[in-house]
Amino acid sequence: MDMPEDVSPVGAKVKKTIVEVYPNIYQILGQNRSAHAYLIKGNHKNVLIDSCLPDGVESVKACLAEVGLTQDDLHMMLLTHEHIDHAGGVPELGAKTIVAAHRLAANKLTLQDEFVLMNKAFGSSSDFFHIDMFLTEGTSINLGNYELQVIHTPGHCSGAVCFYEPVHRLLFSGDVVMANGIVGGVLQSGNVSDYIYSLRRLATLRLDHLFPGHGKVSSQAQSDVERGIERLETLLEESKTLFHVVQNSEHGFDHIMRSLRDLNR
Repeated sequence: MDMPEDVSPVGAKVKKTIVEVYPNIYQILGQNRSAHAYLIKGNHKNVLIDSCLPDGVESVKACLAEVGLTQDDLHMMLLTHEHIDHAGGVPELGAKTIVAAHRLAANKLTLQDEFVLMNKAFGSSSDFFHIDMFLTEGTSINLGNYELQVIHTPGHCSGAVCFYEPVHRLLFSGDVVMANGIVGGVLQSGNVSDYIYSLRRLATLRLDHLFPGHGKVSSQAQSDVERGIERLETLLEESKTLFHVVQNSEHGFDHIMRSLRDLNR
């Protein structure tokens, strides 16, 4: 359901857009290039997956109010990865709750690694980040009605994770894979071979519904993952061709090899 505009305490108009995409699971639609966030109202705990851009915080608060919650009712914030369009709301929204991310994502966020967070690309920035808990492969978060299993899925970037709900066959995928097999690209700290490996692992799961960081929700998750693998395998072949051209160019990697030889003198 599309919500009407409201007015924040400072008088600015805030667009509230929140949709229930599965029982007690709500998609908070990203605005102005921001990623979506997902609210899960659990029997035991309320969880927010990702947090949108910093300038989307008021919209997220308004969306929470539509389902009878405030930010103080969030027990955990789970980050799919370190990019600012997913993690930007943490300093404000996560001030009083537990914030969790993969250790590689947490390291980049807490060090404010500008090159990796992509602040300038989104024309945005956030203040000090606090990460309270590292998400590791196999971590399970039981909400009563849902159980989220953490899967480390590097490739788009090194600190990317997906959250898998095995009973209902749900996958919260961040930028790892989206509807129609669209992939988030290989960005800073990522690489295509890790990406392919991650998607091949996801392909072994029993999947029905895909809740991505961008674009539409999909009820053909298995097919989406398989198409994503095909896209990445094509990218890998194209990368090999490009690497071959660079390697055989006039200069190639001679300057790097000379530097290594100089170290041994």
